[in-house]
Amino acid sequence: MGGITVLRSGRILRFDEVRGYGFIVPDDGGADVFVHANDLGDDKSAFGPGTAVEFESVEGERGPKALAVRVAGGHRPADTEQGRPPGLPFNDDGLCDVLTAAEFRHEITELFLERGPDLTGAQMLRLREGILALAQKHRWVDE
Repeated sequence: MGGITVLRSGRILRFDEVRGYGFIVPDDGGADVFVHANDLGDDKSAFGPGTAVEFESVEGERGPKALAVRVAGGHRPADTEQGRPPGLPFNDDGLCDVLTAAEFRHEITELFLERGPDLTGAQMLRLREGILALAQKHRWVDE
């Protein structure tokens, strides 16, 4: 990795604590910036979708990479939405969590079992795969 380091700001698009990486949408536009867990300056749990961050950016082999990432202003976005389910973070900037295909399948299956107990297993599988294909087409889930 080489090049000039640039100080930038942006918002976390997504960050997967298990995999140890995520992406930042820079405020100044351009390509999403890759961020690795080792480059986070604060507790990893502080970096949820929509969190405003400051970071240094350098051009890596596969595109822009963030270094020395820290929460901007030292805090996460305020939870202000009324009526959201307990435990779900509010985020008013239009960004959302992106699930893996396996996570999405699990969520959809649980929803079908809860809301459509009269569906057969074969019906659930056909619906689930159709919804997954739609979600992948729109990039709502990671491949």
